[in-house]
Amino acid sequence: MILKAFKTKSNQKYVNSLLQARKAYVNSNKVKTIAVLLNIDEFDEFEMFRALFKELNLTSPKHKIVAFTDDDKFEGSQWETFFSPKDIGWKGKINNIDLKSFIDEDHDVLISYYKADNVLLNLITASSKANLKVGLTRTDERLYDLIIDVNPSEFETFKIEFRKYLNILNKL
Repeated sequence: MILKAFKTKSNQKYVNSLLQARKAYVNSNKVKTIAVLLNIDEFDEFEMFRALFKELNLTSPKHKIVAFTDDDKFEGSQWETFFSPKDIGWKGKINNIDLKSFIDEDHDVLISYYKADNVLLNLITASSKANLKVGLTRTDERLYDLIIDVNPSEFETFKIEFRKYLNILNKL
């Protein structure tokens, strides 16, 4: 129990160092690839994102959806990639190859679709090399370039707002 608290603190320090070094620059390129980071406890309808990609006429096979679960024994047959606390070590060390490739991929947009303040989800968001980072929560505004403040259950509202802001930013 005590080690878990120390590990969490270690990862939070790593997130803070990533955010201090971050230079927020959003280029003017059109969106081609989108990555989605979900918290399975808040929202588990990943097919809704596939429908959103189709509605936005984004047909790239490089779209990626990654789900987080607190359950280390989760069987994720329906998910492309999922991770749990055991996949992240001390000081932000990623122990999952799929998760590491997700972070290193240069996606045009990262949607962090969760409200909970979870240091592991924040770590993945902060580590991501995505150009535009979109989030739902205001707990740490340094993580995102754009915040759409809706609950995860309000996907239709998110979809409308997301499209609106991509059009405003001339990304579609």
